[in-house]
Amino acid sequence: MNDLVVEDVHAIGWDDFQKVLIVAGTVVRVEPFPEARRPAWKVWVDFGPYGEKKTSAQIAHLYQPQHLIGRQIVGILNFPEKQIGPFRSQFLLTGFHTDEGVVVTTVERPVPNGARMA
Repeated sequence: MNDLVVEDVHAIGWDDFQKVLIVAGTVVRVEPFPEARRPAWKVWVDFGPYGEKKTSAQIAHLYQPQHLIGRQIVGILNFPEKQIGPFRSQFLLTGFHTDEGVVVTTVERPVPNGARMA
């Protein structure tokens, strides 16, 4: 991994941060994605007022579907949709890369679905 110094990263303004729609939602469905190049799940999330959205997530190394259902995750909703093989991803599921796999970003305690990151 790279050891980045804060000075190496381009600063953004508050207005830039506010443009990114980062919200909490609850995982409602998870299905296998055998067509994916790397192990992944198809994940559907309830984002409250933003509706239910789906994504492909390369989190199969660390998570089984039964451990994801009902968990609140953090997603970015205003990236363009992306075609991933036969599947259309509608949001970005956030997480952190580790040597074991991607660790999903979750909330510390329940918040309303659709709550925006502050």
